[in-house]
This record gives sequence, C-alpha cells and structure tokens, in this order.
Amino acid sequence: MENNIQPIYAHSTLIRVRYGETDQMGYCYYGNYAQYFEVGRVEALRALGMSYKKLEDLGYMLPVADFSVQYKAPAFYDDELKVVTKIVQLKGVRLYFDYSIFNSKNQLISTAKTTLVFVSKENRRPVTPPVEFSKIFNEQAQE
Repeated sequence: MENNIQPIYAHSTLIRVRYGETDQMGYCYYGNYAQYFEVGRVEALRALGMSYKKLEDLGYMLPVADFSVQYKAPAFYDDELKVVTKIVQLKGVRLYFDYSIFNSKNQLISTAKTTLVFVSKENRRPVTPPVEFSKIFNEQAQE
C-alpha cells in the first residue's frame, strides 16, 4: 500500500510497555510490536462494530498474509504508546492496514503494514468478507 492512500477508517489505542516486554538494554523488545499492532487492529475492528469474535461466530477468520515493520526509535519500560491503526483498503478477500506508533512525546517510533485475508473457518479457504462486514466497511468509505 502506498502512503498517500486515504484511510477508510482510523482508530487509536493506548498501550503501556510492561517490564517483561523489555530486553537487557531496557528497550521494548522488537518482537512485541507485532502484538501491539494486533491490539490496534482488534480494537479498530471492535470500534467499527465487527469484533474478531463476531467474525469467528459468523464462520470467518482473518489470518495475516503479509507483515512489514519499520523501527524508527525505541520504546522503553512504562512508556505509554499510542497505536494508530488505519484500514486503508478492502480488495476482494484482502483487508489492508497501516499502523503508526507514537510515544508520549508524540514521536513516531514505528510504522507497519499488514494484509489480512478472509478465510472460511470451516475449510480455511479464502472467501469474500461477510455481508455484515462489507456493509460497515462501505458505510465508512462513504463518510
């Protein structure tokens, strides 16, 4: 996804770096960022009215097909981080997200992109998104 694409929906979530998430240097361990992006994604979908649980109850799953991340500055123990999650595109069975993480000084410390794929919970094959999701998504796109 290109950075100049206007998001269809954006949502912010706050996360605090826990002590166990830091390494010997006192930095937030890089592997934790994927979990932070997941929290942002889950909360963005929940705020839209389509939680992961609801998707699973409808027979859908959303595995990550692609993930890329850039680290710009470290986060440290007890930092409060703002994870900004943007849904940028729904194209066929794929749902595209962009993320930005800011520290309490509003310094950009990380960016990422993920591509998720709607799959059937029953056979694990790609499927079109549920009608309920497409309806919510289209309403957001028109705003």
